[in-house]
Amino acid sequence: MSRRIVIITEIIAPYRIPVFNALARSDGIDLHVIFLAENDPTQRQWQVYKDEIRFSYQVLPSWRRRIGRHSFLVNWGTKAALQNAAPDFIVCGGYNYIAAWQSMSWARRNSVPFSLWAESTTKDFRSGRTWTEFLKTKFVRGCDSFVVPGKSSREYLKTYGAPSAKILTAPNAVDTQLFAQRAILIRRDAAMHRQALRLPERFFLFAGRLVREKGIFDLLHAYDALPPELRAKVGLVFVGDGGARSALEKRAAAIHPGSIQLAGFAQREHLAAYYALADAFVFPTYTDPWGLVVNEAMACGLPVITSDAAGCAADLVEDGWNGCVVSAGNIVQLTSAMNNLARDAELRSLMGRRSQERIQQYSPEAWAAGMAGAALPCRSGAA
Repeated sequence: MSRRIVIITEIIAPYRIPVFNALARSDGIDLHVIFLAENDPTQRQWQVYKDEIRFSYQVLPSWRRRIGRHSFLVNWGTKAALQNAAPDFIVCGGYNYIAAWQSMSWARRNSVPFSLWAESTTKDFRSGRTWTEFLKTKFVRGCDSFVVPGKSSREYLKTYGAPSAKILTAPNAVDTQLFAQRAILIRRDAAMHRQALRLPERFFLFAGRLVREKGIFDLLHAYDALPPELRAKVGLVFVGDGGARSALEKRAAAIHPGSIQLAGFAQREHLAAYYALADAFVFPTYTDPWGLVVNEAMACGLPVITSDAAGCAADLVEDGWNGCVVSAGNIVQLTSAMNNLARDAELRSLMGRRSQERIQQYSPEAWAAGMAGAALPCRSGAA
């Protein structure tokens, strides 16, 4: 008999659909997902791929308001949704929404095991306010178990008193096959795609929101610090949009020689072209719970330069093996890593192959296996 698993998460993100589909296919799992909203248009322009959903789900009515870096999302109908879903096990993706606390309360009253799916790390930008830390600690102590994507999140939860034995891993994943296959197709006719997208012959790639905390200005400064003869050969492409775009464009215009392109936002089906044609992927973030763009880049066979603030760094990028890990905010280290990779085609090729090799362990099926492992032991009464 299947076990009814209910996941509560914020939005129908395109990268979550493949992993939820994989979990729904797992033996012994009857999956239902409760989304707090369809999307967050204040942050991203993601398309909602409802036609790809192969699991039971519902979207709660909601009200959203964003003030600065803070997002306020209020839902109604949470308790009724849980009652109708009749879960045997609840996985809650976070603790910063009222619906999360309502779900925990409902689980306690109905004796349903409650697990926190946490992606935060110690390097996240957090308020540090006493009352916020108190609430986080209280929420963690109210959970029966925990699911994390990797090492950084595990260490973070332990600082809030989560017992190591109750922290299980479901490795963060994207549709690796989709990105890998599309990258192969793009490279078969690289010249045509490069011309269509007006891309340089060679370039470093950044993909993500164009906001200061992603380290985009550090990347621009590092590129400017490269020797002029190297900038003349290797460009820099930003894929994404955000509040810092105009400032980034203004600073980029002052850099000569060099080719700097701001390509704008790209939906999932177009991203593989940028990854496939790039020399390397650069992710110099100051704060990021994981950084799934790194998964995407690795699936497309790219070496990765990432800051140590990215949650994925400890799991996905091995310094000197499939890329480079630099200190967040250290432009000298970033420049050196870019310089070394740009000058060594053999090293880029080797690191790219290693990236593809490693990312196979971070497939939707691997995530589903980890999540199922957290839920199914509860059949015998274990938390």
